[in-house]
Amino acid sequence: MDLERDFNTEILELKNDYEGKVVATLISSKYNTGNRKSVLYIHGFIDYFFHPHLAEQFHDNKFDFYALDLRKYGRSILPHQHENFCASLEEYYEEISQALQVICKNSPAIYLMGHSTGGLIVSNYMNDGDNRHLVIGLILNSPFLDFNQSKIEKIVSLIISKIVSKISFFSNIKGALSPVYAQSLHVNHFGDWNFNLKWKPIEGFTTYFKWILAVREAQMKLRNSNIQVPVLLMHSSGSLKPKKYYEDVNRNDVVLNIEDMKRIGKNLGGNVYFLEIKNAVHDIFLSSKEVRKDAFERMFSWLKDN
Repeated sequence: MDLERDFNTEILELKNDYEGKVVATLISSKYNTGNRKSVLYIHGFIDYFFHPHLAEQFHDNKFDFYALDLRKYGRSILPHQHENFCASLEEYYEEISQALQVICKNSPAIYLMGHSTGGLIVSNYMNDGDNRHLVIGLILNSPFLDFNQSKIEKIVSLIISKIVSKISFFSNIKGALSPVYAQSLHVNHFGDWNFNLKWKPIEGFTTYFKWILAVREAQMKLRNSNIQVPVLLMHSSGSLKPKKYYEDVNRNDVVLNIEDMKRIGKNLGGNVYFLEIKNAVHDIFLSSKEVRKDAFERMFSWLKDN
């Protein structure tokens, strides 16, 4: 499938926020047929939907496919906005609810799928989102359930974030994220993927202290998680924190710690199934071809039973 040719986009008009006008973008495959199960894909931080191969696999397994570019991400960024900023992850509930309402008109059953920060967002949504009753299953692709830091680093980071964000709403730090992961993916560096560098820059966007607090608040809420639908949590077989690119980056999660995912993920609900994908990168479906093939086969095997 071709990203430009084979998808439709629909602008979702949202309520104005503290920056003014807000929109999100619902992306749908032109090969959707209606009257069959669907999946709604939610991207991660410094990210957007550029995965036509993911849609293709869902079609091959008789699913319709949809994705969201959340507010202030990708296709939804407006000129007056701070890219990827939020003061609470619950801000995204509005577009998720709208998208689910659109999809349910054509689909008898919907699965919600979230990658990284998207996985954190949808996990919280499935606890208290307005339209969570429309979702019959949750797929988490390397969810951002904890910061990949030591306990001391987390405490210091949160204290600084609380203090500085009170001084200025949009206070931020530049260069907080390593470029290694994005370098490992993009064709201009060491990878196979040609994504839009304005929407997913190699050096990342500015990291806002308010965003750090919003993420931590959402992670803490999951201590009382009680997701009622089956959950599939997919993660790599290993984690690394490299300072520069080298070959092992292509076989590990270099963004998050898989042990955090396993430790916290088991308490998300009463029916959580873990899939360890050998040699996967952070976004499992951007791993090497052989790894993706294994991940797809095992994910769809789970979907057939759930």
